Amino acid sequence: MCGKTPRMGWVLLALGSVSALFTVNARYPSRNRWLVAPSFFASWLTIELAPQLLLGQAAIAAVLCVFGALGSAPGWVGLVLCALSWVGLLAMVAQAQRSASTMRAALVDTIGAEAGSRLSRGALLMPFVHRAKGVASKRNIVFARAGGRRLTLDVFHPVDMKPGDRRPTILQIHGGAWVLGFRQMQSIPLRNHLVANGWVWVDTDYRLAPAAGWPDFLVDCKRALAWTREHAEEWGIDPDFVCVTGNSAGGHLSSLVALTQNDPRYQPGFEDADTSVQGAVPIYGVYDFTNRNRSMHDDWVPTFLEPWVMKAFHDEQPDLFRDASPIDQANADAPPMLVVHGDRDTLAPVADARTFVDAVRAASRQPVLYAELHGAQHAFDMFPSLRSLPVVEAIERFLHWVHTSRLEADPAAKSPPKSRAVSS
Repeated sequence: MCGKTPRMGWVLLALGSVSALFTVNARYPSRNRWLVAPSFFASWLTIELAPQLLLGQAAIAAVLCVFGALGSAPGWVGLVLCALSWVGLLAMVAQAQRSASTMRAALVDTIGAEAGSRLSRGALLMPFVHRAKGVASKRNIVFARAGGRRLTLDVFHPVDMKPGDRRPTILQIHGGAWVLGFRQMQSIPLRNHLVANGWVWVDTDYRLAPAAGWPDFLVDCKRALAWTREHAEEWGIDPDFVCVTGNSAGGHLSSLVALTQNDPRYQPGFEDADTSVQGAVPIYGVYDFTNRNRSMHDDWVPTFLEPWVMKAFHDEQPDLFRDASPIDQANADAPPMLVVHGDRDTLAPVADARTFVDAVRAASRQPVLYAELHGAQHAFDMFPSLRSLPVVEAIERFLHWVHTSRLEADPAAKSPPKSRAVSS
């Protein structure tokens, strides 16, 4: 039975108020230019940690109740606010659990029902599990020197690699709005899962703004791709099968890598290098530098892209901004793609992802799959969660299908990896 300590009632009111505020912000994140960053971070963490927040808040509320929180009116108001917040968090948990169905639906029409049937649901404590069984790595390998900088990358590979192996490989391009970001901190669940299933994973750096500008970022990613093929024998890489992925700014760059294969404009000094890719998985990328859909804030181009990223004015060089827009680079030679985006993304609006997918589907001879995750914010795959587990498994299914399809077209190639490890 609850006691009658008034102070606990005010503490419960504070808990309920903060909980309700964060839950409402997660459902309706701000797009105001001054509030978009803090609103995003609060929204992202609330959505992806909804199960943990729900349990934590319920435990704290129960303790406060035991110590007398309901002995005063503020305590009852706080409890009502907590209950309303918990309803919202439960809805977020349900949306995250439906990610498996969304990814399955994206796969089955092209790959078949079997590819989507084995997708897992995330476990409650997944954010606290970062296993990397069977994974070896070599970090901080210098792959190029440009702009007075040594550019480095990391290579992750299965521990059971043997001499003569030719493993399928994927190049990961990190995000960070072209001005920051760390390759070591992104896409860890996907990296661990792919390497556990026999892939080689290459994490690359690239020069960042404002010291660098367009097209330096893309050039550096292509340098990393060329390095990957040049050192294929050393790392057990199949040079005939290299894919690319990335999130946010990395989604932008990975899609451009896929759509500008072997384009000499972006290969200064290494024009003859093979920069083709056999598949691409852009994740919550930025696909338009012209803001044609008005999905970004009106000041995004003049106050950020022009001075920081492009080092040019859109009204003076519109073709340059179109060159940097994946939407405008759709072509018939695009590789198979799986595009993944959240419909609650406030940093890379989903409207541009839809426009991008439509453009590539209209132009490409290869399949373009699209998965739009209901209730997902930007950066939903940064750590293991209810949502990220089925997403990374679906990405592996897609890439396995692309690899297997290529092997079937070329029977002389090495067999694909046999492992089907669960995500970690």
